[in-house]
Amino acid sequence: MVTSAAVARAAEQVRSQLARETADLTPEVVAAALRADGRPVGDVTVLAVLDVLRRDVLGAGPLEALLELEGVTDVLVNGPDAVYVDRGRGLELTEVRFADDAAVRRLAQRLAGTAGRRLDDASPYVDLRLADGTRLHAVLTPLARPGTSISLRVPRRRTFTLDELATAGGWGGEPLRLMRRVVAHRLAFLVSGGTGSGKTTLLNALLGEVPGDERLVLVEDTRELQPAHPHVVGLEARQANVEGVGSVDLRTLVRQALRMRPDRLVVGEVRGAEVVDLLAALNTGHEGGCGTIHANSAVDVPARVEGLALAAGLPSSAAHVQMRAGLDLVVHCVRDGGRRRLGEIAVLEHTDGRTHAVPAVRFDGSRPRFLPGADRLAALLEGAR
Repeated sequence: MVTSAAVARAAEQVRSQLARETADLTPEVVAAALRADGRPVGDVTVLAVLDVLRRDVLGAGPLEALLELEGVTDVLVNGPDAVYVDRGRGLELTEVRFADDAAVRRLAQRLAGTAGRRLDDASPYVDLRLADGTRLHAVLTPLARPGTSISLRVPRRRTFTLDELATAGGWGGEPLRLMRRVVAHRLAFLVSGGTGSGKTTLLNALLGEVPGDERLVLVEDTRELQPAHPHVVGLEARQANVEGVGSVDLRTLVRQALRMRPDRLVVGEVRGAEVVDLLAALNTGHEGGCGTIHANSAVDVPARVEGLALAAGLPSSAAHVQMRAGLDLVVHCVRDGGRRRLGEIAVLEHTDGRTHAVPAVRFDGSRPRFLPGADRLAALLEGAR
């Protein structure tokens, strides 16, 4: 029986020899490389080494099988000995292991190379989208501990409808009716929540509720939104190439989107200076605009927007005025264990020169609990702004 350790050692031997030669990866080439030192090698060893080397140069290598798992959203590598997946039930440690950190590094570099990006000691991290839509983030050791880190965000194989999402999250009934009314009344909103709370999934489903005769223009850093809608135009940011040129940032794309006659302008994730242009757009007649933003709670969203706007050069007072005039709601997502669900809806109110998010309704499953902002929410849903 050929042990995995023996196969790993043999694969490294062949890898070193092939690095000095130019040859196709075939069983004959592998067998010749293994027998170069005069030792007999069986067919089982040759085929096992060939399989290891092919995984090195095709797809995501040892991670390929994990990416194909049903329902997987993330594959995370923390060095050679810890590979996790998330299938909607929280992180699960898998049995996948790498021979050493050099193997993890090679995989990260190869994946980055397929997208034309450099990953080495001079440029030790990347954030990009692969050809199949998978989002790759990688950081090389020693910046990352306990070893080279790879994070793969897997695109949804299909888009969930709002009904399906509500059923999966256990928030049908009144919460579902409220969200449909938010879209139908063209209210401007941000979907907030922590990492992995389902912000993009919810926004995707909500955009699928937009009437088919409206034009959606999506602006994203990395393409994740794929709403089931007949009229969608997507703009995706681009990072600089290996020569350091060619970058196109989100702020530029938001400005371009405004010239494309959007019925609804959507910013996939608001996390930088683009917040200034989004706020400006929402104050120039572009109703129904929306996006996602990282925040611990709905109440924290105005402070988060203010901080991003200040960093972009917009005074605090102006940011608060534009928030109040351009945004109507914050829709907050939460994660209970492995389940992602709708947590609460907050309305934006302006007092003493500042905008505050006031909780209007909080959800425990399908049971709504109405809070101080409920009257304002009801007025918005009746058309009073």
